[in-house]
Amino acid sequence: MLVILPPSETKSDGGSGAPLDLDALSFTELNPVRKQIADAVVDLAGDLDASVKALGLGKTQLAEVDRNADLWLSPTRPAIERYTGVLYDALDHRSLTRAGKTKAADRLAIGSALFGVIRASDRIPAYRLSGGSTLPGFGTLTSAWKPALSNALDAVDDFVIDLRSGIYQQLGPVSGAVTATVMTEAPDGTRKVVSHFNKHYKGLMARELVRTRRNVRDINALAAVLSDAGQRVEIPRPDEIVVLTD
Repeated sequence: MLVILPPSETKSDGGSGAPLDLDALSFTELNPVRKQIADAVVDLAGDLDASVKALGLGKTQLAEVDRNADLWLSPTRPAIERYTGVLYDALDHRSLTRAGKTKAADRLAIGSALFGVIRASDRIPAYRLSGGSTLPGFGTLTSAWKPALSNALDAVDDFVIDLRSGIYQQLGPVSGAVTATVMTEAPDGTRKVVSHFNKHYKGLMARELVRTRRNVRDINALAAVLSDAGQRVEIPRPDEIVVLTD
C-alpha cells in the first residue's frame, strides 16, 4: 500500500544532507514541474512584499522568505523528519522501531505544493509554499501540477490511501484511491465532520498502517487494521472510510 499524507506549513530547520537534488527524489517524472516551481519560489524570495502576499505570511513569518531564497543551497533531511505539526506528532516517526521506520519509508508518501509528491525518505530542504499559493507566472498550482501529478500517482501499482486535505488532492487526484473522513458522533447519533483534530486522527491512522504486519490491499483490510487498533470505522462507499470519534 501507499499512504499519501498531507504536508504541513510548519517544518523543522537544518539537516545534514546535501542540498536539494531533484534527481535523487522519487517520482522523477515530476522533475520538470518541480524545477519550474522551485525556481519561481526562489525568484519570488527576491521581493519581500510580493512573497508576503503570495505566501500569505504574517509579520512573524518573514524568515520563511529566507528559507525559500536558500532553497537550492540549504541542507536537506528526510521529508518525514522535515514536516512537523499535529499529524506528524501523532504519527511519531521518531518512536518507531527500526522495522517500523523501514516500513514508513516503503509505505508513506507526502503531498507537496512544491514537489507534487515525495516518499517519506526523500531528502528535502525547509521551504514555504502552500497548495493555495499563487506564484507569479503560474496561476494556480493546481493548473501547474495537472495532469502530471495525477499521471504519476495513477501509475503507482499499489493500493493507495489518500489522506491529503482537499486542496492537495486537487493538485493531483488519484483514480481508485481510498480517502478518509473523520467524524464525531454525539450521544443522540448526530455526526459532524471533525476539523480541529482531523490531522491528529489521520496521523494515528498512518501510524497503524506503518506498524501493521497485514498486507493491506483493499478497503476491508484497511478497516480491519484500524478496527484492531481500537478505532471505530465504517465504509459508506467503496472509496471512503469514516473514522468515528466521541
